[in-house]
Amino acid sequence: MGRAYQNRKESMAKTSDQKAKVYSKYAREIYVSAKSGGTDPHGNLALRSIIDRAKKDQVPAHVIDKAIDKAKGGAGENFEVARYEGYGPGNCMVIIECLTDNPNRTFGDVRFCFTKTKSKIGSQGAVSHMFDHLCILKFASDDEESVLEALLMADVDVSDIENEDGMLTVFAPHTDSFKAKKALSDALGDVEYEVDEIQFIAQNTTTLDGDDIETFDRFIDMLNDLDDVQNVYHNVEL
Repeated sequence: MGRAYQNRKESMAKTSDQKAKVYSKYAREIYVSAKSGGTDPHGNLALRSIIDRAKKDQVPAHVIDKAIDKAKGGAGENFEVARYEGYGPGNCMVIIECLTDNPNRTFGDVRFCFTKTKSKIGSQGAVSHMFDHLCILKFASDDEESVLEALLMADVDVSDIENEDGMLTVFAPHTDSFKAKKALSDALGDVEYEVDEIQFIAQNTTTLDGDDIETFDRFIDMLNDLDDVQNVYHNVEL
């Protein structure tokens, strides 16, 4: 579980120097969450979680505030979630999450990335059954037994817990995210999360060799360069 999660973090790090792209992706996600669930982070837990992640990724406060102010205005773009799946270079499995105001444009852009790298875009569900859709919570604690007990008492279906260097990482179904955080808050008080995310984690990983490595890097870079793409998940062992 942990290795697959680390693959995701390393993949993200490859494009983290493109700050403008990172800011834009967070701004869009904050805007959508604030517009649909309310602009007050205290009453909109999803928004609060996104803002916390944005701050950890050093997104400036003015970018966050501007996105929230835009949502307060009521007008603006109507974004919807779009998810695409398929097989990338070396037959690896890929899931792409997007926020788009033009699904036809976004599909065309994503399909172009597959076509240019001789990859194959699939239908809905083509590879997602080979990933676990998980809530990931990482925070300072070494009392694994008490944390697990609190989660189980709250009927959270814990997939895994990792204990390393005074930090616990809890993996649970994405549908249990709110329930898990409430259970931890009840048991531990205010919890500051180093990681509070929902991700697709591959059940099995694959390795690439030869030209597939370079093609895969180009494929991921092309996807991350698209404004509508929010997250790219894959099962490649980096």
